[in-house]
Amino acid sequence: MAVLQMKRIRICALKKDRKPVLELLQRRGAVEVDAAIPEDSVFSHADTSANRSVFHKNIAAAAAALEILDQYAPEQKSLFASLEGRKLKSDKDYAAFAQKYDGVMESVYRITALDRSVAENKAEIIKLESQLESLQPWLGLDLSMRFQGTGQTRAFIGTLPGGMDLESILAQLAGQNPSLPPVQVELISSSQNQTCIFAVCHKDGAAQVEEALRSIGFAQPSNPTKGTPAQRKQELETLIAQAKEEIDTAQQQIVSLAGQREQIEFTIDYFTMRSEKYEVIGELAQSKRAFVLTGYIPAKRADALQAELESRFDLAVELNDCDPSVDPPVMLQNNQFSAPVEGVLESFGLPGRGEVDPCSVMSFFYYFLFGLMLSDAAYGLLMVIGCGFALLKFKNMESGMRKTLQMFLYCGISTTFWGFMFGSFFGDLVGVVATTFFGRPDIALGPLWFEPVKEPMRMLVFSMLLGIIHLFTGLAMKAYQYAKQKAWLDILYDVGFWYMLLVGLIVYGLSTEMLPSILQLSFILPASAGTVGIAAAAIGAVGIILTAGRESRNPVKRLLKGAYGLYGVTSYLSDVLSYSRLLALGLATGVIATVINSMGSMMGGGIVGAIVFILIFLVGHTMNLAINLLGAYVHTNRLQFVEFFGKFYEGGGRAFQPFAAHTKYYNIKEETYHG
Repeated sequence: MAVLQMKRIRICALKKDRKPVLELLQRRGAVEVDAAIPEDSVFSHADTSANRSVFHKNIAAAAAALEILDQYAPEQKSLFASLEGRKLKSDKDYAAFAQKYDGVMESVYRITALDRSVAENKAEIIKLESQLESLQPWLGLDLSMRFQGTGQTRAFIGTLPGGMDLESILAQLAGQNPSLPPVQVELISSSQNQTCIFAVCHKDGAAQVEEALRSIGFAQPSNPTKGTPAQRKQELETLIAQAKEEIDTAQQQIVSLAGQREQIEFTIDYFTMRSEKYEVIGELAQSKRAFVLTGYIPAKRADALQAELESRFDLAVELNDCDPSVDPPVMLQNNQFSAPVEGVLESFGLPGRGEVDPCSVMSFFYYFLFGLMLSDAAYGLLMVIGCGFALLKFKNMESGMRKTLQMFLYCGISTTFWGFMFGSFFGDLVGVVATTFFGRPDIALGPLWFEPVKEPMRMLVFSMLLGIIHLFTGLAMKAYQYAKQKAWLDILYDVGFWYMLLVGLIVYGLSTEMLPSILQLSFILPASAGTVGIAAAAIGAVGIILTAGRESRNPVKRLLKGAYGLYGVTSYLSDVLSYSRLLALGLATGVIATVINSMGSMMGGGIVGAIVFILIFLVGHTMNLAINLLGAYVHTNRLQFVEFFGKFYEGGGRAFQPFAAHTKYYNIKEETYHG
């Protein structure tokens, strides 16, 4: 377990070498750059926000073009695409792309323009279809809807509310004005909502006719056609057909540009790298002919990077130890067994100042407890086979995904082990199949140790014992942290006295008849051991009372804080009881699996029974594995975060974020990349 030591690095170089120096640092990915040098009369910081804004705009445009391509020409991906990792690109590909990204951006803007054309034409079609629908009631009119009459007549074209026939229209007009001049009314169409009419009268009586029509709800069309409605319908249908043709053409052109997908993806990565580089440029202290770069670098990589920089450029590299008053960024380094749980630790928090990396110790308990909670050999073998196949098949897998699969691989090995120890292989599958289909009740997979379902108390005692070991290991980790800080008295005060108190109480309890009886133990410690235990517990309690509040100078407050610290012994009881979840989840997995097998065997033997059994087996055990896999993951994390970390670990460290090529689609080969 190791938190890598960090060093401060300062690089002073000529401004003419800025580009190659930064590109070398970016591909090495070893330095986290910061703006530690303030501006003065000599050095200043460049404003690169305008450049980065252009890069971000290009990234956004390229990402939008990819979404459009995915809509019209989806990329065919395998079910395991997420495991394949980023594609590889050589330095030559990257260097060549700098000369042609303008052409790719033209394709990007072409794709977005075509998609905009599709959207606009679809909106236009909706508008035209709406006009066409509103025109339907007027198709019986063989005149322009703007017709207003001849030299001697006045025409009225419009609608009346509701459904009306010709007789009721004339009757309502006569009722409005008994002396109404003669008027000719023609019914164009009538529906439940409106009635379309054409009315004509002599121009001398036009005012009276218009007043009568409006009094019964007459209204002129909001958008009258210049020609006849039938002619306008034909025009609209032609426009709709043209818009649909333009949509088809645009979509075909988008599909034809699908071959640019890889280039567009690389464009996103290209501008992402340039944006990160310009962000670093903005943090440099620069004069007219020189620049200074400062930051953090892992100590183990510092000498090699210094030698490489000084051999290739005329510059000076200065390496110093970190200021003790400042928390440096945190980078972890663990072996293959412990590295997979680094993601679990990071989700809680990286080590803070003075804390150790607990991954090595944590990983053993993590795999051990996970296996106990799932504890089915078949489920474990499925995890091992699945994770192992993915790890061997996909060599280019991303580091985070690889670590996750490695973690579940080790968890699967632990699950398989405990499954055989407890005699669970898809629950009691072996015995059920042998009895139901072969008539051999004597065949069953027995436990190598014991069956928790038949001996739950034994499993509970085992779980609590593991909990005590886990918690005591947490205290040991606290002692280790103090030892690294050479705080020897703190080891006695915060660890030694607690060991004395807790171990003493346990020994005393085991020397009585009550505790072994409750736990169904087959032994009782001698009374002399109990006497030693209670004496050690008393010494530990007194020590805690006297030292837990030692930061206070007031003796009364010190004693009160010490008494409160001693009260924390009750939390150990609740912590130990928390490990009963090992029993609960282990029993849940086995019992549910047994119920599934029993349900599957209800139809008995034979072909029908076999078919039913297989169906119930597949569905039931798939759900059981998924649910209990999630439960084991969540509760194993909880035991680490709350019980184990609660004894020594707080976290709060900041992750090391080096200046590197953080690409999304392509991985530039570091050994050949020239920027």
